Amino acid sequence: MTFYSVASKSVYHLCFTDKSNNGLGCCGLVLVIISFFLMLITFPFSIWLCIKIVKEYERAIIFRLGRILAGGAKGPGLFFVLPCTDSFVKVDMRTISFDIPPQEILTKDSVTVSVDGVVYYRVQNAILAVANITNADSATRLLAQTTLRNVLGTKNLSQILSDREEIAHSMQTTLDVATDEWGIKVERVEIKDVKLPVQLQRAMAAEAEASREARAKVIYRRFSGPHCILCGITTWCVDLHLTDFSALQIRTSDYLCSSNPVYPLNNTSLRKQE
Repeated sequence: MTFYSVASKSVYHLCFTDKSNNGLGCCGLVLVIISFFLMLITFPFSIWLCIKIVKEYERAIIFRLGRILAGGAKGPGLFFVLPCTDSFVKVDMRTISFDIPPQEILTKDSVTVSVDGVVYYRVQNAILAVANITNADSATRLLAQTTLRNVLGTKNLSQILSDREEIAHSMQTTLDVATDEWGIKVERVEIKDVKLPVQLQRAMAAEAEASREARAKVIYRRFSGPHCILCGITTWCVDLHLTDFSALQIRTSDYLCSSNPVYPLNNTSLRKQE
């Protein structure tokens, strides 16, 4: 009598008080009751089919006759399922990272560049990740590639090279809004590398070299005039590591004579003129 009383109470609870069975209909309730009695008849062998375990970083979504059970995701730890009528799907709640393949992008100033990146995301709502989309991981990867092309297509080459953090933040906001209906939270987006065409790299290198040469000529003209003779002497002496005072005087006289022909050759000529 004890076994039948426990079974009857369990059936009553399963059919009339369990909110997870709402909407199954009469046929669904009958199938659930039959599955429950099969579990009782085959006990304790059926216990290995009815008790499931999920890890700390996992959640289980239970489907009973195709409907998600009320109460949300199960886990971590043990949970109970009925044979034949219940099935479940495990969802990993840890942060997942993936690389965005290099994308050929035409910038706003008509320059073709190859850009790749990395995205970090996690499942925030396990039920939405299972019920609202077929494959959340694949969809997030494809959306990240499209978002990268759309965001960089509105930027100039100089902005792409200098404003990587701003571009990454813009991509993160766009992806987070788009994947919110899938129960996914985009935590971080990073731009890894920006590859320029070889011809453009050579042109930029030539431009930088020409700029450096022009700057060097300006500095040479500025510091090679008569008003900077003493500055030139000092720098020249330091470069030659001249420590002897007499040698320093001779070098100074030679430099002044070569740079200014009016300068007297020595002090003796001045004394003779006086």
